[in-house]
Amino acid sequence: MTEYAVINPATGETVAEYDTATDAQIEDAVARAATAAKTWGATSPAERAAVIRRIAELHRERRDEFAAIMVREMGKPIAAAVGEVDFAADIIEFYADNIERITADQPLEILGEGTAVIRRAPLGALLGIMPWNFPAYQVARFAAPNLANGNTIILKHAPQCPESAAFLEKIYADAGLPGGGYVNVYATNEQAAEIIADPRVQGVSITGSERAGAAVAEVAGRNLKKVALELGGSDPFIVLSADDLDAVVQAAVDARIDNNGQSCNGAKRFIVVDEHYDEFAAKFTAKLAAISAEDPTQEETILGPLSSLAAAERLQQQIDAAVAQGATLLTGGTRDGAFFAPTLLADVTDEMDVYREELFGPAGVVYRVADEDAAVALANDTSFGLGSYVFTTDAEQAERVADAIEAGMVYVNVVLADSPELPFGGVKRSGTSRELGLLAADEFVNKKLIRVA
Repeated sequence: MTEYAVINPATGETVAEYDTATDAQIEDAVARAATAAKTWGATSPAERAAVIRRIAELHRERRDEFAAIMVREMGKPIAAAVGEVDFAADIIEFYADNIERITADQPLEILGEGTAVIRRAPLGALLGIMPWNFPAYQVARFAAPNLANGNTIILKHAPQCPESAAFLEKIYADAGLPGGGYVNVYATNEQAAEIIADPRVQGVSITGSERAGAAVAEVAGRNLKKVALELGGSDPFIVLSADDLDAVVQAAVDARIDNNGQSCNGAKRFIVVDEHYDEFAAKFTAKLAAISAEDPTQEETILGPLSSLAAAERLQQQIDAAVAQGATLLTGGTRDGAFFAPTLLADVTDEMDVYREELFGPAGVVYRVADEDAAVALANDTSFGLGSYVFTTDAEQAERVADAIEAGMVYVNVVLADSPELPFGGVKRSGTSRELGLLAADEFVNKKLIRVA
């Protein structure tokens, strides 16, 4: 079996296999992207915007076909897959709409006479290393702002998403990008390291695990290349007060089950003050227990299989180890192949492995705390720092807690509120950069000072 293959996690069937790139194909990809960077970077923002807008249109026109591919590759429920393609299109369109703001000169106030501006210039060819959990959305938030800046893209998609990878390359080509403007490579990890080291490649962005991020950052550092890291998370969901606890519980369910529980910024640690803990835990457990993992091709399915049998087995090992170490299993903890029942643990202590781990699937941990200070302390007691969720009826408390949480994003009284204009990223071991919003367009660009006397 080749490294790149479509293996339907719902059935275990190997649908298709793709040949790994040869060294000659890697060389050709890098050469084409580097050459295209010279012409694409020289086009006007208006010309680039027209092509980028067409990329968004093609996402929408080919939505159903793309969504079906994602269901086959990683088990995403079909309704969620359709929504992901639409969201990817919205992101791409955002950068077309805002390209003048992104590329405009930034005048500076100077102490002497004359003028000074910051002029943004493209860097050239970039490598993107993308994960399997959002085959359309992840690529859009990397490729769109960088194409808007005039950079070109070499894209290494996840080995289990080769069909999505080919589908996307055709969309970008059909939209009118110059040859080499967006190039898909079925590269091995070793070949990816060679691409990063190539002097024609100006930077690399990876979304993935801590291990993968560290490996990419090491290669990039050795070669003095700009690197953007979007890594894992174990986001806290803090409940301090509520007028409608049922609505908060439903938000908790939505935040944990989304994308079959396989989101780096999904809520995973549910931290509840003593006043609400018993009722929250009981209602949360009941709602999770009522959800079953079903056929992802059906419109009504909200929870499908995990992305692979191996992913389900890893989650099973984590849950079993937690229970063996003394955690209480409130619901779930079982699987059928790659299908995993919604799972909730309680009575987890900092001596247990699961206290420090990220649970990547429909599983979470509920904690009881005494007050706001204890909630913040527990929320911050992690190596991760991606997103966080705070539920409170006290606006001043919301501000205090948002300031105190060590994370790149804080959402107050809302979940699943990502939007093209809102920056996405974390701190600590969750990453070093920002995607989405206008900040994303500043990651791989030469902020050139032009000072005129």
